[in-house]
Amino acid sequence: MNPVALAFAAFVTAAIGTVGGLGGAILLVPVLVLSGMEAKYAAPLGLVSVAAGSLAAAPHQLAARVVNHRIGVATEIVASSAALIGALVSGLIGQSVLAVLLGVVALVAAFAGARRKGVRNLPDSSLSEVDVGETPGTLAGVYPLGDEFVPYRANRLPLGLLGMGMAGLISGLSGVGGGWVKTPTASEVMHVPVKVAAATSTFTVGVTAAVGLLVYESQGRIVISDAALVAAAGLIGGTVGVRLQHLLPPPLVRRGLSVILAVIGVLLIVRR
Repeated sequence: MNPVALAFAAFVTAAIGTVGGLGGAILLVPVLVLSGMEAKYAAPLGLVSVAAGSLAAAPHQLAARVVNHRIGVATEIVASSAALIGALVSGLIGQSVLAVLLGVVALVAAFAGARRKGVRNLPDSSLSEVDVGETPGTLAGVYPLGDEFVPYRANRLPLGLLGMGMAGLISGLSGVGGGWVKTPTASEVMHVPVKVAAATSTFTVGVTAAVGLLVYESQGRIVISDAALVAAAGLIGGTVGVRLQHLLPPPLVRRGLSVILAVIGVLLIVRR
């Protein structure tokens, strides 16, 4: 893929991934493989895109007060450890196996995105601006939703941590990032509101990506010029995406993304 096409792909996928809360790499890595790039070199670029998108979106999401740091730290320890294992194992997997793995991951992501539910946690009229934030000593908090305020609490932590571990393992193996697993896990398994789940996932997924990138670099799988280009485009795309997040309905974006992922997944498996 030529530099202009690579930059454009990184920009578009980072923007779409940030809007949907799934991470741009779930689109970027399959696109790169379909363009002819070897999966072992596409995977590191996917993690670079994830890290860049996370860095770009973080200031806006922190300002919106929808990131829960305690939930992020608790889940990221498991995800990063699993990402390290996945990255180490990925160097032993052949090109065709990685392509099929990416195809399966894309299809699972498409299915998960299509099944995402709406808001579960309802506003509480007794809460006010002073209640917004994290509840000390717990995995709970309150976030603003328009002129209302919504309380929440993370449930089923052991099962949630298992899902976060799977997200890290997949991230390290395939380079697609773990946001597409982290966000639905936090939302549907742990019952964290979608806005908080997506923002916290985007905020922490860069750490998971960094762990995998350290291993990829030790394996000589990172092309610095391509990585720098993807990082720059990912920063811009992530900034655009987080602004679009306030304008476009996330369910509509996720459904559209699911259709694209399904097509990519089938093509990867058929063309392996």
